[in-house]
Amino acid sequence: FTQFDTDIKHMMAFIEQEANEKAEEIDAKAEEEFNIEKGRLVQTQRLKIMEYYEKKEKQIEQQKKIQMSNLMNQARLKVLKARDDMISEMLNEARQRLANVAKDPARYPTLLDGLILQGFYQLLEPKLTVRCRKQDLQVVQASIQKNIPIYKAAVKTNLEVRIDQDNFLPPDVSGGVEIYNSSGKIKVSNTLESRLDLMAQQMMPEIRVALFGANPNRKFMD
Repeated sequence: FTQFDTDIKHMMAFIEQEANEKAEEIDAKAEEEFNIEKGRLVQTQRLKIMEYYEKKEKQIEQQKKIQMSNLMNQARLKVLKARDDMISEMLNEARQRLANVAKDPARYPTLLDGLILQGFYQLLEPKLTVRCRKQDLQVVQASIQKNIPIYKAAVKTNLEVRIDQDNFLPPDVSGGVEIYNSSGKIKVSNTLESRLDLMAQQMMPEIRVALFGANPNRKFMD
């Protein structure tokens, strides 16, 4: 070989070495950029995954709260229904016992006196009609005759009272009377059932406290 050939070979070797070094440098930089981009993508995806599961966790927590609220509301409604059922049973039992009141000859005439006289005072009209049970006809007649003078003395007006013997109170009424004005449009219902219902309505707050205790959430007392 000539010197020229030797110089060419050295030059080619040098160029090849530089090319290899440049290629290695490019590979290294490419790998570095790849790793950086891979790390960035991994971090981005990691943040997205964390955000996704945080969102899911919040949704689940919200659903749990909604379900818990629904369950608590259902439980409250069941408690309220159970209490109302208990009160209804108690009132039904009281209604069944009303028949015993009318069977007591010592108490019932006095009770009728009060119911009839109260009806007179509530209507304050000169002519009244009384409806009663058929079996109470005589005791009601006696009570009316007894209470007319008491009413006249208190109100200073005359009073005419008749018993409607064509329309007695139905058999399911335990006792007491209904009193109508002369036109029949105004009525005072003083049957034992109506008095029990009125008393239950007026005493319902006390009945609830007696049965279930005071309501801790109630701020105002009527």
